[in-house]
Amino acid sequence: MSEHAHEGAGPPEGEHPTPEAAADDAAAPGGQPAGASEGVEPGEAVADGSGDELALARMEAEERTLDLQRVQAEYANYRRRVERDRELVRENATYAALTPIVEVLDTIDRAREHEPLEGGFKSVAEQLERTVAGLGLVKFGAPGDAFDPTLHEALSHLGTDPEVAVTTCKVVAKAGYKIGERVVRAAQVLVVDPEG
Repeated sequence: MSEHAHEGAGPPEGEHPTPEAAADDAAAPGGQPAGASEGVEPGEAVADGSGDELALARMEAEERTLDLQRVQAEYANYRRRVERDRELVRENATYAALTPIVEVLDTIDRAREHEPLEGGFKSVAEQLERTVAGLGLVKFGAPGDAFDPTLHEALSHLGTDPEVAVTTCKVVAKAGYKIGERVVRAAQVLVVDPEG
């Protein structure tokens, strides 16, 4: 064979390739080193999805926080309702228990109008008045009060009075009683009107 037959067919038999030739043979098509990933620059890390997992975890934490806030708000509302209902039950029970006692208090007032209370009757009357006052029963209605139809029941008109500017309670026949803002019994009064 001629010398030209071996050109381009690699080194002759028995000869070893030079290091430069070995490096050229190891190069992949396009000049990339063998084994290099297509489209990835050398030294560039491949994304592993950890950023997506972190965003998902944050979203779930926000949802749990909102759920917790909703539960706390519902519980606070529930507690307020329970307290309001409990107070209403207590007030209704007090109202039902004290309403009949108002008549006893009227009897004590009439007895006082005749003569001062004395002895054991005085002690019992004062103790009863202290007890009902401690339970929230408040007495109201006095001569000179401006007439208020939500608090007073007008039994009669006594005419006009030049000293008053509005319809006024002149005589209190029976005192009124209330618990908080709730009227147990309106004061029974005789009223006078202003002149003119």
